[in-house]
Amino acid sequence: MKRKELRVEKFLGEMDQVVPWQNLMESLIPYYKSEGGRPPHDLELMLRIHFLQLWHNLSDPAMEEAIYDRMSFQKFLGFDCFGGLIPDESSICRFRHLLEIHDLSKTILRCVNNHLAIKGLVLKAGTIVDATLLDAPTSKLNIQKERDPEMSSTRKNNKWHFGAKGHIGVQSQGKPIIHSCTLGTAKDHDIQALEALLHGQEKAVFGDSAYNTKDDKAQARAAGIYYGISDRGYRQQPLSPTQKKRNRKHSSIRAKVEHPFRIMKCLWGHHKLRYKGLAKNASRFTTLCALTNIYFCRKDLLQTG
Repeated sequence: MKRKELRVEKFLGEMDQVVPWQNLMESLIPYYKSEGGRPPHDLELMLRIHFLQLWHNLSDPAMEEAIYDRMSFQKFLGFDCFGGLIPDESSICRFRHLLEIHDLSKTILRCVNNHLAIKGLVLKAGTIVDATLLDAPTSKLNIQKERDPEMSSTRKNNKWHFGAKGHIGVQSQGKPIIHSCTLGTAKDHDIQALEALLHGQEKAVFGDSAYNTKDDKAQARAAGIYYGISDRGYRQQPLSPTQKKRNRKHSSIRAKVEHPFRIMKCLWGHHKLRYKGLAKNASRFTTLCALTNIYFCRKDLLQTG
């Protein structure tokens, strides 16, 4: 009987071929050691489970149940529920904590970008910077009777948001590949993360008006860097027709930075923060950036083998 190929099966089949598993394992294996107790599961297996968890935005218990329930997950992991030792939710949680303790999410992002650079997909001529708000739980029904102390509130479009803010730096040419990222509280201004989002080899920098300062503009011109930050208008000093024309010209370039946010939020469902504290959520956000780069370049990687 011929069975229809599901979209999730097609997606996981592509990811199985394009993710640089060998390079990732070589980078992570020094940190993956047994510290007594039961022997650890295979590193590649735990890494595949971790990526599945992020692609489908599942908690640790839900991930364990999904492995037993979904044939597409079992095929991607290379076994079925009737054979082999399936990691439980505690093993999944410990592996995630291992990545957080050693800050291995940055290693994953760097390894993925090195793999894409070898394929000729990384271009460092220009950088587009932007940020997105990630809401955190506002409930106080916990032991401390308080919200997450590491999160903060900010107002956007006359609406208050409580949580964190994810910042990314995307290459301006070619695929919207994220080369740098950081996570801060919601009240932090976007321009505070600008220096961390630049790799230092840019010939052009693009961003919205939140990154516009006179000092940065003067420094960019002195260094020969094209300053593509949008101009900001004020009530007593509106934008001139020339400034409006310049902003429209840059808007088509800056639109590329919204594509990674669309994949994370709309396709994979990461609208809200799952964990408490900035460190855990920063690790999760950085790994999502690495997986987003793989997703954008999957067709090119499949063609090149």
